Amino acid sequence: MGRDLYEAFPVVQRVFEELDDTLSLKAFKSYFEGPIEELSMTENTQPALVAVSIAAFRVLEHMGVKKHDFSFMAGHSLGEYAALCASGVVSFADTVLLLRERGKAMQRAVPLGEGGMVALIGADIETAEKLASEASQAGICEVANDNCPGQIVVSGQKVAMEKVVEISGNYGIKRALPLNVSAPFHSSMMRAAADHMASVLAEVPFHKADVPILPNVSVRPETDGNTLKKLLVAQITGRVRWSETVRFLIDEQVSKMLEVGAGKVLCGLVKRTSDQVPCMPLGDP
Repeated sequence: MGRDLYEAFPVVQRVFEELDDTLSLKAFKSYFEGPIEELSMTENTQPALVAVSIAAFRVLEHMGVKKHDFSFMAGHSLGEYAALCASGVVSFADTVLLLRERGKAMQRAVPLGEGGMVALIGADIETAEKLASEASQAGICEVANDNCPGQIVVSGQKVAMEKVVEISGNYGIKRALPLNVSAPFHSSMMRAAADHMASVLAEVPFHKADVPILPNVSVRPETDGNTLKKLLVAQITGRVRWSETVRFLIDEQVSKMLEVGAGKVLCGLVKRTSDQVPCMPLGDP
């Protein structure tokens, strides 16, 4: 999200101010001016990224767009927290506090260097699952993200990720790219993080969603706050079923999709899944 958007809309400024007040950060200064050492810590990166999405959503509201203009809301991985916040399930302050805990818990769950993730370019989900099954003979290896046709991500132990790279050519996969991540997200290795977050979430009030949410792990419309809370816990060790999410929205005959946040990665994934519905990124003016 550009600095000009921050300067143009007081609602954006208020989101960053609340982020700073809640987490005792200087997120605005770090985000736009650097140095970014503090913001680069996982426990701060996650809430800051979601704050950008909520800031963009507040701009939409400022321009007259209402929650109920949306048929569904969804978010990719930590973006699901942004969807829950935008839909009125959880307050912004609780959202960023939860994400700070999520970041800490995920980093504690697996010592640095013991796990990883690999993007499989040119793979379909069936091929990725077969590859993961073979690689799991070396260590934990699971499909973590079904992003779009031709882009699947696996996650697990480092030795298994090395095996994935080694044997990927045997499955006709164009490239196997190790990702620069600090942990094997969305895998069973995150069990300790899921258990911790279940305890943390139990203390946070969740309300009925104003707009149905499509959770990553179920891809079924849900509005009940307690159910959404349980699905957030499951998401930590579960698969992000993004390709299925996009196809669900297409089957529901939505007229357009809006990517509310920084960048346009999700619109790219939508386009690779189907060109039937336009997707507009709204992170910059």
